[in-house]
Amino acid sequence: MIKGSGIWIGLAFSGLAAGCGSGNKTPQETPTSGTINISVDESFRPVIDSEIKVFESSFPNVHINVHYKAEAQCLRDLTTDTTRLVLVTRGLTADEDKFYVDSFHSEPRWGQLAEDAVAVIVNPHSPDSVFEIKDLQGLLNGTDRKHVAVMDGTTATATVRYAIDSILRGEPLGKNVQAAKSSEGVVDYVSKNENAIGFVGVSWVGDQRDPALETWLDTVKVAAVRCTTCGGPTYTKPYQANIKLHRYPLVRGLYYILKENWSGVGNNFINFLEYERGQLIFQKAYLWPTGISFEKRDVQITQ
Repeated sequence: MIKGSGIWIGLAFSGLAAGCGSGNKTPQETPTSGTINISVDESFRPVIDSEIKVFESSFPNVHINVHYKAEAQCLRDLTTDTTRLVLVTRGLTADEDKFYVDSFHSEPRWGQLAEDAVAVIVNPHSPDSVFEIKDLQGLLNGTDRKHVAVMDGTTATATVRYAIDSILRGEPLGKNVQAAKSSEGVVDYVSKNENAIGFVGVSWVGDQRDPALETWLDTVKVAAVRCTTCGGPTYTKPYQANIKLHRYPLVRGLYYILKENWSGVGNNFINFLEYERGQLIFQKAYLWPTGISFEKRDVQITQ
């Protein structure tokens, strides 16, 4: 297992394709008409499906072909001439920026759209629903023999990378970690196995008003994880305020990387995601939209 940003740098060179790094403009494409291929980390599927549905209804002549994949594959797709946009959990490093400038003569535009969290889910009949970080470390490295960890794969996905880099601090995953084919598979496995503990993006379990997710929320429950910055035995769930204030410890970002240096569908879609309507959809999905201003104030409440 290769840590962090190193996952795709090697893939990028091996998958290097000839051609212009900015992607070829399709005939007669404009910001409001045309087709674009995008690759998205699978853990963001519920919220990105919602974003695309609203965007395409606003621009009937636009079509977004979305491909949900592991994060490393998304970043590999960006080195080809067919994919101009990826949505993943990190931006580009300085070395990666230089790689695009040197290899494709184009510097991609990238930035953060929202803050996401990795939710820990358990079976409704599980006696364990409150965890310390050390409990999650023991679960993921295999020292916890009572439970089975379930993730959306064991390599290359954003959730796996987060678990290795941010929870295990570089340790490999233990042999007790089960690989589901998708986040949906994680939820399904946990719902059927009392000793299973799953890790999914918060949009898979956050929006209780989504009919597609409502039935799942009856089959699993979201666990609380101890806040590492609260100064006391405070356990938090991945609610929006806890994500924004980083009271919930398993927070990560949702980033775009766009390889389109002209005014096309990709730039229009990113503008949509960055501004009010797109940001409100992130908010509805229980992510924290970074484009909405927020001010923290101390208050005193008296009876």
